[in-house]
Amino acid sequence: MQRVILGAHTSDVVRLVLSHGLRGVAIGLLAGVMVSYVATRVLASVLYDVTATDPITFAGVVVLSIAVAFAASSLPARRAVKVDPMIALRHE
Repeated sequence: MQRVILGAHTSDVVRLVLSHGLRGVAIGLLAGVMVSYVATRVLASVLYDVTATDPITFAGVVVLSIAVAFAASSLPARRAVKVDPMIALRHE
């Protein structure tokens, strides 16, 4: 909120909130894909009609995770932009 009070544009605030929210997701996805790629040897006997290292499945999970993280980060970003700076200053 301090950035809006100091004159930042709403697009800058939204970009900041989204980048903070998606940074953790990107790190988690990178680690998760690497671990799951290694763990596919154990899970290969459980999978039906899909190879253990199916690139479409891996890509689908990554895209779905990014979409959910974007949606979860965009709601607080929009809420932060809608607050009037003067009202926020009065309450602090």
